[in-house]
Amino acid sequence: MECRVGCAACCIVISISSSIPGMPDGKPAGIRCVQLTPDNKCRLFGKPERPQVCINFNPSQKTCGETNEDAYRILAELEEATKA
Repeated sequence: MECRVGCAACCIVISISSSIPGMPDGKPAGIRCVQLTPDNKCRLFGKPERPQVCINFNPSQKTCGETNEDAYRILAELEEATKA
């Protein structure tokens, strides 16, 4: 599955514990990544400074559903289920 350009659910909904340029302590769930443009595109996409966790995230039907709204809901449910 290809990532839906402009969705950015994975860059907003879920927490990221690894360092991100501009967010050295990672990103809490529900907070926009500082690397998102106003139209929800990643400024680091394809660049070497993009965090490995972001590179490793592969969009799928299971995590992203059919629509952006599905992706936000599914990822929020997964975030809640995996909170430490």
